[in-house]
Amino acid sequence: MAEDTSSPMDEFCGSTFWNATETWWTNNPDFTPCFEQTVLVWTPCAFYWLFVIFDFYYLKASLDRNIPWNKLSVSKALVNLGLLVITALDLIMALIKKGGDSELPLYDLDVWGPIIKFATFLLIFIFIPLNRKYGVQTTGCQFLFWFLLTVLSIPRCRTEVRLDSNRQKIIDSQETEQHDFSWEEYQFASFFVFFTFSCIMLILNCFADGLPKQTKYQRGENEIPELSASFLNRITYQWFDSMALKGYRNPLEEKDLWDLRPQDSCSEVMPIFAHHWNQNVRKNYRSKARVEPKAQFSNGNVTFENPHGDKNGRKKGMASIMPPIYKSFGGVFLFGSLMKLFTDVLTFAQPQVLSLIISFVEAQEKDPQPEWKGIMYAVLLFILAAFQTFILGQYFHRMFIVGLRIRTALINAIYRKALRISNSTKKESTVGEIVNLMAVDAQRFMELTTYLNMIWSAPLQIALALYFLWQQLGPSVLAGLAVMIILIPVNGVIASRIKTYQIRQMKYKDERVKLMNEVLSGIKVLKLYAWEPSFEKQVLDIRDKEIATLRSTAYLNAGTSFLWSCAPFLVSLVTFATYVLTSEANQLTVEKVLVSIALFDLMKLPLTILPMLSVDIAETQVSVKRINKFLNSEELDPNSVLHDPSKPHPMSIENGEFSWGDEITLRNINIEVPKNSLVALVGTVGSGKSSVVQAFLGEMEKLAGVVNTVGKLAYVPQQAWIQNATVRDNILFGKPYDRKHYNKVIDACALRADIDILSAGDLTEIGEKGINLSGGQKQRISLARAVYSDADLYLLDDPLSAVDSHVGKHIFEEVIGPKGLLARKSRVLVTHGVTFLPQVSSIYVIKMGEISESGTFDQLVKNKGAFADFIIQHLQDGNEEEEELNQIKRQISSTGDVPELLGSVEKAIKLARTESLSDSISVTSADSLMGGGGSLRRRTKRQNSHDSVASAASLKKKQEVEGKLIETEKSQTGGVDFAVYKHYIKSVGIFLSVATLVLNFVFQAFQIGSNLWLTKWANDENVSNDTGLRDMYLGVYGAFGFGQVLAKYLSGLALAIGGLHCSMNVFNSLLNTGLKWPMEVFDTTPIGRILSRYSKDIDTVDSVLPSIAVQLLNTCFGVLATIVVISLSTPIFLVVIVPIALLYYFAQRFYVATSRQLMRLESVSRSPIYSHFSETVTGASTIRAYNVGDRFIEESDAKVDKNQVCKYPSVIANRWLAIRLEMVGNLIILFASLFAVLGGQTNPGLVGLSVSYALQVTQTLNWLVRMTSDIETNIVSVERIKEYGETKQEAAWELEQDKSKPKNWPQEGRVEFQNFQVRYREGLDLVLRGVSFDIRGGEKVGIVGRTGAGKSSLTLALFRIIEAAGGRISIDGVDIASMGLHMLRSRLTIIPQDPVLFSGSLRVNLDPFEIKTDDEIWKALELSHLKSFVKSLAAGLNHEISEGGENLSVGQRQLVCLARALLRKTKVLVLDEATAAVDLETDDLIQKTIRTEFKECTVLTIAHRLNTILDSDKVIVLDKGQITEFASPTELLDNPKSAFYSMAKDANLV
Repeated sequence: MAEDTSSPMDEFCGSTFWNATETWWTNNPDFTPCFEQTVLVWTPCAFYWLFVIFDFYYLKASLDRNIPWNKLSVSKALVNLGLLVITALDLIMALIKKGGDSELPLYDLDVWGPIIKFATFLLIFIFIPLNRKYGVQTTGCQFLFWFLLTVLSIPRCRTEVRLDSNRQKIIDSQETEQHDFSWEEYQFASFFVFFTFSCIMLILNCFADGLPKQTKYQRGENEIPELSASFLNRITYQWFDSMALKGYRNPLEEKDLWDLRPQDSCSEVMPIFAHHWNQNVRKNYRSKARVEPKAQFSNGNVTFENPHGDKNGRKKGMASIMPPIYKSFGGVFLFGSLMKLFTDVLTFAQPQVLSLIISFVEAQEKDPQPEWKGIMYAVLLFILAAFQTFILGQYFHRMFIVGLRIRTALINAIYRKALRISNSTKKESTVGEIVNLMAVDAQRFMELTTYLNMIWSAPLQIALALYFLWQQLGPSVLAGLAVMIILIPVNGVIASRIKTYQIRQMKYKDERVKLMNEVLSGIKVLKLYAWEPSFEKQVLDIRDKEIATLRSTAYLNAGTSFLWSCAPFLVSLVTFATYVLTSEANQLTVEKVLVSIALFDLMKLPLTILPMLSVDIAETQVSVKRINKFLNSEELDPNSVLHDPSKPHPMSIENGEFSWGDEITLRNINIEVPKNSLVALVGTVGSGKSSVVQAFLGEMEKLAGVVNTVGKLAYVPQQAWIQNATVRDNILFGKPYDRKHYNKVIDACALRADIDILSAGDLTEIGEKGINLSGGQKQRISLARAVYSDADLYLLDDPLSAVDSHVGKHIFEEVIGPKGLLARKSRVLVTHGVTFLPQVSSIYVIKMGEISESGTFDQLVKNKGAFADFIIQHLQDGNEEEEELNQIKRQISSTGDVPELLGSVEKAIKLARTESLSDSISVTSADSLMGGGGSLRRRTKRQNSHDSVASAASLKKKQEVEGKLIETEKSQTGGVDFAVYKHYIKSVGIFLSVATLVLNFVFQAFQIGSNLWLTKWANDENVSNDTGLRDMYLGVYGAFGFGQVLAKYLSGLALAIGGLHCSMNVFNSLLNTGLKWPMEVFDTTPIGRILSRYSKDIDTVDSVLPSIAVQLLNTCFGVLATIVVISLSTPIFLVVIVPIALLYYFAQRFYVATSRQLMRLESVSRSPIYSHFSETVTGASTIRAYNVGDRFIEESDAKVDKNQVCKYPSVIANRWLAIRLEMVGNLIILFASLFAVLGGQTNPGLVGLSVSYALQVTQTLNWLVRMTSDIETNIVSVERIKEYGETKQEAAWELEQDKSKPKNWPQEGRVEFQNFQVRYREGLDLVLRGVSFDIRGGEKVGIVGRTGAGKSSLTLALFRIIEAAGGRISIDGVDIASMGLHMLRSRLTIIPQDPVLFSGSLRVNLDPFEIKTDDEIWKALELSHLKSFVKSLAAGLNHEISEGGENLSVGQRQLVCLARALLRKTKVLVLDEATAAVDLETDDLIQKTIRTEFKECTVLTIAHRLNTILDSDKVIVLDKGQITEFASPTELLDNPKSAFYSMAKDANLV
């Protein structure tokens, strides 16, 4: 070996370090032994030492401890030990065999090589017990180290084997002279032992260690496999396979989901965020705050400091959420950013390798390069792509996690804050706005984190692309860049136009949905009046405006997509044209063309993202501001109420002054509530009674004085606050269930009867805000909650206001009064009722926010002060029962001389007598009639089931089923039928669908053509000396481009027009069929569900589906084009395409099934977070009063965690798919480039083209799957709409034979029922069972009967709202079943029970078809006593009526209905009498008008008050669906045995 070695490395090894002829310029490449033993071994070692810091970090961050020794860890330790021994032996042997007196010189390598290896193995060896102790199950650094070490040792294997065979040859040839090969032999053996051990270590590191013994959180059955997955398993997401498979076999359900990773749960995320938030808050105070320990989870509570701080700490400004977010989650985010940087750089390595491949093929003709180089380039391209795939997968995963954690932190911070905001803060924003902070603003962060890194990454990518382009084409690049930059503002302009159109469309959509909502709410009235066509027309008018905006949007959208698809072409055309035309010397080569096109493509994405990103960031800034404002808002002062047990009374206020944040509301308040006493607060409305209660609770701002409460509080607010839970849960309110106590409370609060009516007893679910309970029931449940809580102090804010007087009396006696359940408690009662006052210990009279007098009932009556006035005023309102008034009268007269009080009591008693007559007939009290639509579902009462414990599981199940009011919506599972797609394509129109496909095909053909033409141009030798030829090439290239542009634009237009077509068809058919449904369908389907067809699903068809279709077509044809181009250049590629396509198909099927279901579960689990939150905000004062804030915070956390449980797998499903698809794409790259290199191709242009197409295919494939799954998810809307269109319809509206009927039919108005039977729906019992009677024209007939006797069914049958089940009804001798519905309904008139008005002008409400003259309308208004009212309105007949007629009183609405009837004036009038809506005066007016105006007509009256029908010609008494009596009222009253007589007697009429 020549000793004059040139480089220090050569000296270090004692042999050549690098020999280019041996390694590169050869057909049989090899490294030098020196290189193999230094660089190839030290690279992995250096890598490990560099990244070992991550291993330490994982030790620190681990939540678990103590993995027991197992086979895996023991084997690792043993093999590692073996490696240590081998390397130590290497060092010892070198020192023995070499140097010193042996002839082999000792080089530095022999000493340092083993030492470096030994140190690295030792470090890894130390980590084996450490990882065990700290519960780390797998580490990426070690896996990568062993992987690199093994792969990089392969060249040395080859070298050693070759040297060994050489040695054998030498030994065989020279028997004479002995060579001492012992050192080489030793090295050979030692290396292979080392190599084997390294391979074993690599295999062992593919698996994760066992489960730790100690974990911070209980690991359940359902633990997420990721926690115990190995590194390899994690980067390939193989641990998700089980869920993908499960989701593919059957639709996933909630029980199939895994538990949340502990580090993402609220209990881990919150303390970190709270700690940084509190630090940030403290920084904002100059006063030295006390140093607090780190935020800890003391029994699961996180404390947030109040940014408003103590009153004295001076404040430097708002505390912002941003610094705590950076500090809490910045680490993970930065690590992600590093990965992003790495992938960005890798992206730009691909075009470089591409140019190597092209030059390799170019050289094939002149001087061919060795084949291994081509293979190496192909593999290199694949490795680059694969690396990028894995790193990007991890990057997105990390970003999603950060996003989820930020959302968790913000939602929780907002929730905790909402429990403590002061009332002045609450006044500033509505509940909806506060909920939006959580639903919109916190969500926005999550969506942004993924793209946030593009802020620096996009400019970096653009800069890199420009740099490489400059190298290819020089300054001509700037021309192309200019085109790109010009296109951005053009796009911006279009985008802003689209936005204005979108806003306009939203406006129309809201209008349309609002109108639809009214139509659906009042559908019964529309059917009775036969008004559907008018309203259908109104809806369609709005819809036409909406379609017009949609049309403009669609054209603009076609414009943008056309601009973007032409951009790359325009850019390359401009650039190449500039390049060749600026100088003769500039010639296009294949390499230049293809590499430039690849680079331009890389620039496209960052250029599109930047403008979008800036908008997103601006929106997020707004969100940050809003959240900051909320989190910095004022809180209630926790110290405003003291709890000092040394005070004499459990509740007291001394010299209190309080305000609601602005002016003083209460002043000079002194109240003492002695132990076990009942104190009443009385006063007129708005005098400040409730405010005193709030002051006790600490809800008001205390300006002066002392408030003191000792003991546990219970509070009954004036407006009952009911949670969306079962009745029982509402009463227990977090307390354990004690059956005896519970039953006592239920009976005392008079809830037993109500619970028996409820379908599932006390397990009936109550809707949001107690929607399916009456006011009185809510109030009693609220009271029961307080009684059950068994507190010491009770604050009762007018709990008896919403209940009937007899119920109130019962509750006072059983609960509140001196003998009630609460007799041993201290209680404050706010009341309006005078009745109970004699029984309270003391009374405080409040007037204008001050206490005007106090004392016992007798004292106050004698005082003749404010209290006496209060009583007089109260009696004039006249809402007490007769007996109660007598009681008060006795009480007052016993106190001595108070004549004026007695006088007003006498007056009140008279008034009460006259009123009670009309009440007693309405048999059931309004309070008990609720839920389940009384007569529709009669259920036998379950006899005293509340005590029989034997009512076992079967009953409970039945109760739960019955407790649900409405049939549940089928959540579609599984795939979508082909019929639905067919329906969609038909709605778009066959011609347009085909045209779109053909045009897209043409576009791709032109694109491929233009690229092939470019390569032909670049390959042509003659261009360099013939400018004419050059211009011809340029011209044809331009023409190809023009073809692309045209085809693209037309296909965009075709799709846009098709989409509009579809929108119109689908909506019109939905509206048309929807209005023709029979009433029963409306009864069983909740309005919300029908509305969502008209809003959400129509919206999907309008705007979502068309845009997805565009992208789907683009990607689909893109993939096809790639396959075509690759097969053109290397036909053998088609062989590989089949297995690759299969792989792809399976990945896609698995993904779509699983992902779709996960999305559904996620959206189902998201809304409870928000509804629970809005419930909390409304009930905050109750929650604080009962001091259960912590329980609510836990519930909220649990709901957020549950949402994460569904959200996390869907994020992973995305990554799982991306990794698999991109690997499929990478395989395409590999085969395309391999075949190109090995196929002996001589046309470099084609080869380059096929590889550059392959490079783009990964993204396209990824999109393709997402688009197909999006189409499947969204086409469901079409499916639902189609399903609604196929629901059964009512009978025809118009029939031919109707036209022959005279205009004024029915002329007589004779109505006869012949053995008529009817039921509400299939499968229910008959409501009328064989009713027969005959009414002559012009007769007035009253119909009476108890609730559920079938009175309303009679009228509904007359209008054919419900169809006959037997028998017939004829009017003027014509069977009504033989006419069109509109014919029938428009010739009858009804004044319905509840007056329904629609928003719109008064005129439209009276005469929607606009056929009457103004004079006729005014005449009708005059007769219905509305004329003077309407005259007084500014707009007169055009007065806008708000939704549901909210801006008219109930009486006025009833009169409008009368006016409608007067306008129609048909021969038959049906009067469904209003029960409670109308005061007696209005009622008389209506009766008078009807008697005079409808003299000639047949009038059927359904009576609730008997006195209205005493003067009718006949009376029908119905009972259980049959007629029991039919005669004139006088006849029936003369017969004391008749049912009518007994009813009249009840009503004090006889």
